[in-house]
Amino acid sequence: MSITPLMPVYPRCGVRPVRGDHCHLIDEGGTRYLDFASGIAVNLLGHSHEGLIGAIQRQAATLMHVSNLYGSPQGEALAQRLVDKTFADTVFFTNSGAEAVECAIKTARAYHQAAGNDGRYELITFTNAFHGRTMATISASNQEKMHKGFMPLLGGFRYVEFDDLEGAKAAIGPDTAGFLVEPIQGEGGIRPASEAFMKGLRALADEHDLMLVLDEVQCGVARTGKFYAHEHYGIEPDILASAKGIGGGFPLGACLATEKAARGMGFGTHGSTYGGNPLAMAAGTAVMDAVANDEFLAEVTEKGERIRARLEQFIGNYPDLFELVRGKGLMLGLKMKVESRPFFVHLRDNHQLLTVAAGDNTLRVLPPLVIGDAEIDEFFDKLSAGAADYVIPEAA
Repeated sequence: MSITPLMPVYPRCGVRPVRGDHCHLIDEGGTRYLDFASGIAVNLLGHSHEGLIGAIQRQAATLMHVSNLYGSPQGEALAQRLVDKTFADTVFFTNSGAEAVECAIKTARAYHQAAGNDGRYELITFTNAFHGRTMATISASNQEKMHKGFMPLLGGFRYVEFDDLEGAKAAIGPDTAGFLVEPIQGEGGIRPASEAFMKGLRALADEHDLMLVLDEVQCGVARTGKFYAHEHYGIEPDILASAKGIGGGFPLGACLATEKAARGMGFGTHGSTYGGNPLAMAAGTAVMDAVANDEFLAEVTEKGERIRARLEQFIGNYPDLFELVRGKGLMLGLKMKVESRPFFVHLRDNHQLLTVAAGDNTLRVLPPLVIGDAEIDEFFDKLSAGAADYVIPEAA
């Protein structure tokens, strides 16, 4: 048999972590890696946070799973905390970001169809977006690399250039149900939308009775120094998909919506066997306890500004490698003048620094939000050493 036991859909590297220690990962041989990838913005409290671990252990010893046919004291309590902290009036819990986006898509369509407007099903989405790997979420993206092998795509999505408000306005038609957009594109290269674009989408949605659906799977839950990134823009969505950091490493997602937006989501319209299970709710509650306060968010902002300032100074030493720094809080991108993936591999394999490659030749810097001065200094030591001994590959 030639196929591997794990279906070979990931190009897995030689790093094989078996243990985590705060902001480091340790592999089978004992090598320590500084983790500025955080499981792609998931492990926001690092790898050994006592509050998160303790909450999961206590809940695992008490009750892990029951059907959603029963009442959920744990789910009700976490949903109420999210409602109290955000724009939302109601929450549906999922196991992942893709599921949260799926629920958001259904909620946007149901908003119109519950009122008898069955023809309003199309969401305007934006180039270089990443919304997940389900059939609906790959269909919502214009990226052909995700489409290959899975045609035909699902209908109901129209692509417009990211940050192009006039293009979005021109795309509105009789079938339009709303907009689906990441306020800060993650996989697309840590590209924040402009304030004019986000406020413009909100105004267009209000004018045409459309749903403004935000995908904050990567940029949400304190990552940018706000609890959700749309707060930077002074707007509120109708529907929001959240995941990654919301569980701190435990699989958890959520679709948040206003009462108006959720008018079509009644009994029997949606469901999840595992979504909102007590174990996930314990993890989400522990994350909220740690990050959903002004003091923690201010610390994320301060750390992000400090790292960004040092990065902007640093890239001046390597004008052939780096172009600019962008992002917000501790969701930062280092745009390179050369292909970013070989440099990301070089940092990982030769300097034990874990980052994440992204589109637009960008290196994602996504550390745990609990980093301190020692980890920041270690990051710059490793990054500097990596840049100093990096040899740009010759073009094929």
